[in-house]
Amino acid sequence: MLTLMGAIVSYLSNFSGSFKAALVAWPFLSFALTLPILALLYHRDGRLKATTALAAYVSVLYLAGLACFTLYPLPSGDSGLGITYGIAPQLNPLNFIVDIQKDGLKAVLQQLFNIVLFVPFGFIAKALLRLGPVPTFALSLLTTGLIETAQLTGLFGIYPFAYRTFEVDDIIMNVLGGMLGWLCAALVAKAIPRRPEEKPPITHDPGFVRRAIALWIDAMILGFCTLIPWLVASLTSEFAFHRACLLPGLSLDQTASAMFIVCFVASFVVVEVLIPWMHEGSTPGGMFVRMSCETRPRTGGLRIGFYAARTITLLVIFAFPVTAFALAVFYLFARCMPYDLIP
Repeated sequence: MLTLMGAIVSYLSNFSGSFKAALVAWPFLSFALTLPILALLYHRDGRLKATTALAAYVSVLYLAGLACFTLYPLPSGDSGLGITYGIAPQLNPLNFIVDIQKDGLKAVLQQLFNIVLFVPFGFIAKALLRLGPVPTFALSLLTTGLIETAQLTGLFGIYPFAYRTFEVDDIIMNVLGGMLGWLCAALVAKAIPRRPEEKPPITHDPGFVRRAIALWIDAMILGFCTLIPWLVASLTSEFAFHRACLLPGLSLDQTASAMFIVCFVASFVVVEVLIPWMHEGSTPGGMFVRMSCETRPRTGGLRIGFYAARTITLLVIFAFPVTAFALAVFYLFARCMPYDLIP
């Protein structure tokens, strides 16, 4: 038993740096990945339970750890793996038998680790994404194939040589782990059956998380509508007329700034004013997560005042993102947004 524990501790100690890298990367990845995941879950279920939100955060942490375990440590220095020479791929699907005969317990732990590494992947695919066995198999195969290809190609050409071993065994064991994870989630779902739930109607009393996700979606739309027209005009001018896109009397930077401002204002009016005004308070992001920004019916001057106050609030947030923290603190105590106070 002591020998087994010592081997496990020795093996896991090789990944201490990967653990640290995953924990450092997690806050940034959670911001980039968790919000769209929550948006999709809101759209699918019409609600978001605390356990589901926690599962989304843990899933992001797992994905960060998966990337760190499989891609780190990266090559460094002037010579060595990935810099001046690489590692030949291992294409024999039964090579793990030879490894076990040669290295014994260490090789067994390696194969078990490759299986266990993808068990959460399959569990997430079934429990959180509600994928069937075939999509889970395909997604597991695609993911592990992408990881192994990154190792084989020196992180897709960033390094001139392979710095880790491409092994068919790893792909087989990873996919096996993914399917075992799916099976575990299916057994849990069978033991604890899900109650059938109907999608609730669009809520006029959204919580802070749902508001934040809707605003994030709207901000992505605004960014796209602000940037794309300038890129299209710039590329068209370069390829069609062989000159930079310039407005009369303005420099290149001034032209870009002017186009950005015009496009942002136009898209902001459409996304944050016209669309919700005509759809009972639901912006595009609000429609996606089934919420309305209008917490109570308003007509006439009160509705105009509500949208004016909301517009000012959003513009301040976009201009000075740090004010979003003050708005969050306000909501924490008041349980509403400032513009919701308009009767």
